[in-house]
Amino acid sequence: MDWIKVALAPELGNDEVKMVNVAGCGVALYRVEDEFFATDAMCTHGKAVLAEGFVEDGCIECPLHQGRFDIRSGKAMCAPVTVDLRTHTVKREGDDIYVLSPRSK
Repeated sequence: MDWIKVALAPELGNDEVKMVNVAGCGVALYRVEDEFFATDAMCTHGKAVLAEGFVEDGCIECPLHQGRFDIRSGKAMCAPVTVDLRTHTVKREGDDIYVLSPRSK
């Protein structure tokens, strides 16, 4: 399995999202209640960049059409989004944040 270091914990505050590169794939990295999560970077509805969206209550709101996804599960929560996001495995070692390469699955 290929773990890719993508960030340092202090780079991301709670309820923030950041676009990172994981083995050539765009991934949205989130920090919620001091835990880190990752999903595909693009909205499944409008192809908007989720890192430009708004994080609230464990969800990311797409900046284009206000569809919401659960950050932990990737589940589409409301219209117009109907297709879930793919999630990625994240681990923290000290301040280093790693995402499992999508190519390792």
